[in-house]
Amino acid sequence: MNTQSKEVNLLKRIKTADGWYFFPAALTAKGYVRSDVVIVKGNEERHSEGMYYIEFRENGKRIRQAAGKDAEEAHERRLAKEAEFAARNAGVPVLAQVRGSRTSLTAAIAAYLEETKLTKKPKTLAAYSTALQYFQESCHKFYVQEIERKDLLKFIAFLRDEKEQSPRSCYNKFENLMTFLKAQGIRGLVGKNDWPRFVEEEPEIYEQEELDALFAVCDEQERVWFEFFLMTGVREQEAMYMYWSDVNLNHQTVKVSHKPDRNWTPKAYKEREIPIPDKLVQTLKTWKATRDDKRCNLLFPTSGCNVKLDFLDCLKAVAKRAGLNPTDCWLHKFRATYATTLLQSGVDLRTVQSYLGHSDMESTARYLKPARNSATVVKLNGIWKN
Repeated sequence: MNTQSKEVNLLKRIKTADGWYFFPAALTAKGYVRSDVVIVKGNEERHSEGMYYIEFRENGKRIRQAAGKDAEEAHERRLAKEAEFAARNAGVPVLAQVRGSRTSLTAAIAAYLEETKLTKKPKTLAAYSTALQYFQESCHKFYVQEIERKDLLKFIAFLRDEKEQSPRSCYNKFENLMTFLKAQGIRGLVGKNDWPRFVEEEPEIYEQEELDALFAVCDEQERVWFEFFLMTGVREQEAMYMYWSDVNLNHQTVKVSHKPDRNWTPKAYKEREIPIPDKLVQTLKTWKATRDDKRCNLLFPTSGCNVKLDFLDCLKAVAKRAGLNPTDCWLHKFRATYATTLLQSGVDLRTVQSYLGHSDMESTARYLKPARNSATVVKLNGIWKN
C-alpha cells in the first residue's frame, strides 16, 4: 500500500507586484486560519483577493487542490485531507467527509473503488482506479457536488494533451468517470456531443496464408494451443482457466465456467458452451493421451499444475520463426478470425454472439465488416464476371 505524508499545508494565492503567487496562510496558536492573512517573506500581510489551496504530496508528487475563498471552509478541507491520509496510513476504510449534503471527491472515490474491488474483477478495478486518479490530477474541486461541465471538458483535454492518451483510451476513461459520477447521483453535466470521439477500427483477422505459415512451424504443443484459440474463439483467460471437466469430447463441446477454487470468473459472470469441430476433438484426444500430469485439472498447465501466463509470448516466438512480423500477431486476433469465419460461413449473428459470450449483438456485429479476403474477391468475380 502506498502511504502519504499526513502533512497538509494551507496556502493562499495572492497578487503581488510580480504577479500571482502562493504563500502560507497565517494560523492562530490553536491552528485555525486567520482570515485573509498570509505570510510573505516572514511577515504577515492582509490580502482579501485570491483563493485558498491545500497542498500535499501523494505518491511523491506535489498536489494543490482549490479550497475556496472562505478561510473556515479552507480549514475544514485541510482537516478532512489530513484525516483521510491518517485513515489510509492506518489501513482502515476512508469515510466520506460530508459538510451538509456535500461529499469530498477523494473520499467518494476511495469508497467507490472499495466497492468496485468487492464486486468487479481486478482488471476493471485497475481501469477505474487509473481513470479516477487522472481526473483528480486534472480537477482540483474538493466536493463531488462542485464538479461542473467545464471540469469534464478539461478532463478530456487533460487526457489528450497531458497524458497523450489515444482517442479510444480517452473515451474509455471518460466513460469510467461518468459511471462513477452516476453512482454519486450526478447526471446531465454533459451532452452527447461533449463526449470524446474515436474511430471504431475494424477488427483484424488472420488471412489463411498467415495461419498456414504459423502452424507450419508449430511444435505439437504449440499447435494444440493455437488451434484451440482459433477453433473456439475463447479469450486468453478463458483458455488459461479451462479445465478438462469443461471439455466434452463425446458431445464435441467446451464450456467456459466459473472456477471458485482459483478465484476466477468469466467476463460479465456469464458461463457458456461452445461446439468444437472434429479436427479439434481429435487434437484434444491426442493431447489428453500424451499429457504428463494426468492429475492436473487444467487443460493447458505449466509445471506444478499452475496457470499458463505466457501464451502471447509463445505466439510471438512462433510468428518470428514463421517469418511473420510478431507485432501483427496477437491472441485476440484468433478470436476475431473465429467470429468472422463463422459469420461469413452463414452462422447467424445471434448464435455467434452466444459462442463469443458477448452481452450485446453490437459487439458481435463488428465482425461482419472485415469480409475482404481473397475468398470474397473470388465470389465477387463470380457475381460480376461479365
